[in-house]
Amino acid sequence: MCVDSKRNQIGRVLWMLSAGLMAVGLLAAQLHAQDFTLSQNGKSVGKANLSLKQTSGGLEEKSETKIDMPGLKYDISEHEMLNGHFHLAQADLKGSVNGTSATVNALPQGQQIVMKISANGNVTNTPLESHPLSVFFPDFDPGALQILLNLGAAHNNAGIWAMIPKQSGSTAALRIVTNADMSGTLDGRPVTVHHLSVTGNNSKTELFSGPSNELLQAEWTDEGFAMVRNGFKLTPPAKPGAPPPAPAQPATTPTQPQGQAPQPQ
Repeated sequence: MCVDSKRNQIGRVLWMLSAGLMAVGLLAAQLHAQDFTLSQNGKSVGKANLSLKQTSGGLEEKSETKIDMPGLKYDISEHEMLNGHFHLAQADLKGSVNGTSATVNALPQGQQIVMKISANGNVTNTPLESHPLSVFFPDFDPGALQILLNLGAAHNNAGIWAMIPKQSGSTAALRIVTNADMSGTLDGRPVTVHHLSVTGNNSKTELFSGPSNELLQAEWTDEGFAMVRNGFKLTPPAKPGAPPPAPAQPATTPTQPQGQAPQPQ
C-alpha cells in the first residue's frame, strides 16, 4: 500500500472516530424527553414532544405533534432508527391531517431511499436519491429538527437534505445559515442560544438551539407559527436606540458679493 493511500485511510478512520465521539457528546444532553408548545401569532394551538434513546446500533427517536385550530387539525407520530452518526436506518410516520389519515415508511435500499405512502386508499412507492446526510422531514416535527441540528453540527451545516413525506414523496437540499448567538433562559437558568436560518423547498425556518445543539425553539415566520420548548424563553435583542443627532454644521463667514470691490476702511 502506498504511503498516500495509507494516510488517506488513516484520515478516514480518524474522521469517523471524531464524528462518532461528537455524536455521543451531542446525544448526552438530549436523552431526556422534551415537551414543546406550538402557537400561531402568539396564541397556543398545539403541543409536541420528543424522546431520544441510545441503542446498541445508534439512536432511536420518537416524536408526536398535535395542532387543533380552525382550518388545521394535525395529529402525527413519528418513529426513527438511526445509526451512531445520525444517518437514517428507518422512519415510520402515522397520523391525520384535517381528517385524512396516512402512513409513511422510509427505508434505505441500496443507493436509494424508498418512501411508501398510504393515504386515501392508495399506496405509492417512490424511490428517492439517497443523500448521505438526509433528514426525514415532516411538518412541525421536533424530531426532524433535532436530527437536522445534530447532523449540521457534525458536518458544518453543509450537504443536508430533507426527505419530505408529502404527496408521493420528494427530496430538497437545505441551505443553513449561521447567525449570531443570542441569549435566553431554560428553566430559569441563563443559556447561550445558537441561531440558524434554514431554507429549502420554498420554506424558511428559524432554529434556536442550546450549547449542546438541543432544540429550544423553531419559527415559521411566513405562517406565524412557533414551537417553543417548555421552560425556555428567548431574550429578544435590544431595541435600537434613537439615531444620534446630526453633527453641527461649521459656521460660515459672509463672503463679498461677486464682482464687487472691497470698500476702503
